[in-house]
Amino acid sequence: MNQGQATQARLKAILARIEAAAHGSARDPAGVQLVTVSKTFGADDIVPVLEAGQRVFGENRVQEAKGKWPALRERFADIALHLIGPLQSNKVRDAVALFDAIQTIDRVKIADAVAEEMARAGRRLKLFVQVNTGDEAQKAGIAVGETEALLRHCREGLGLSVEGLMCIPPFEEDPAPHFVALARLAADLGVGSLSMGMSGDFETAIRQGATHVRVGSAIFGSRG
Repeated sequence: MNQGQATQARLKAILARIEAAAHGSARDPAGVQLVTVSKTFGADDIVPVLEAGQRVFGENRVQEAKGKWPALRERFADIALHLIGPLQSNKVRDAVALFDAIQTIDRVKIADAVAEEMARAGRRLKLFVQVNTGDEAQKAGIAVGETEALLRHCREGLGLSVEGLMCIPPFEEDPAPHFVALARLAADLGVGSLSMGMSGDFETAIRQGATHVRVGSAIFGSRG
């Protein structure tokens, strides 16, 4: 088995685990979208996953994504690309041009810039608000208590349709309470999608209602 075949086998195993976790929670597996996290991996690593039928991918850095995805889109036109890393103001134009979804709206300044650029470019991206459920000073995301105000600004002030909430729980903590809290917050705020869960905890996230799980290393292998 070559490297590409091994990657495809790992993808198949992850999809099976997603399906099993959904069924185990009395959920339709179709309601859980795998976002394959391809950050740091090049086109040669990504192509086998595309050839296996996966079309939704997540990238952390705008510049890195800009360097590899336009060429891949020439071969696979139906790719959906999610930005899952922090967005800087000076990268908004490139992000809106390249991505189909931004999962990391976490402050008014970025929401304003994204809204302005989408209007200028005539594009409508799917948007998620990133919530800092662990209140970690070093981590991106809006504080739980400030999420409602940001969401209101997006909806009422900017006319944006925010699809979901996203979180990255503290590495050293049990993720389940954070997933529960995000699901409760989404329900309270009338937001339908939940991006939560990564390679080590996506099944837990599915049990708590995740609609999008972000899995990279369990598919591509460890990053160098």
